[in-house]
Amino acid sequence: MARNGSRGKAHGLTAIAIVGILGLGAAACSDGDSPSDNASKAADAVASATARAGDKIDEIKGGIDARADVRLGKPATDGDGRSTVKVTARNTTDESKTFAVQVSFKDPDGKLLDTVVVTVDDVPAGRSKDGTARSTHKLDGADKGEVKANVTTALRY
Repeated sequence: MARNGSRGKAHGLTAIAIVGILGLGAAACSDGDSPSDNASKAADAVASATARAGDKIDEIKGGIDARADVRLGKPATDGDGRSTVKVTARNTTDESKTFAVQVSFKDPDGKLLDTVVVTVDDVPAGRSKDGTARSTHKLDGADKGEVKANVTTALRY
């Protein structure tokens, strides 16, 4: 079983998603751009990062859809002003598994604000293990409790 090779890809998922989305901050903060220019650049950056995260999820070979085995807590804001949410992966198999979970942060109208991929490694057979999804930047409305989180994709392998 090529488990170690797959695990290496999963570790890269978080980094790829974060690097892709970090471009959002740079694109949205250019001096001299109008608010509509910044909004357009931000939307393009989120769309691009989402596509890259999806591509990385697709690279996992032998992954099984595990959305039914993943639960999210209530979104909160950390000390840096970024949105966080607890990710709990429940392993219903009889051997240790790793989970790759793509979490989307959205505003109350369902508009995508950010997306990240979290890897929860080595979840023991028949047990659960927690991880934390953290937005790559401060999200509008987070300080008012308006940010919602959902599982876009979850793979167990």
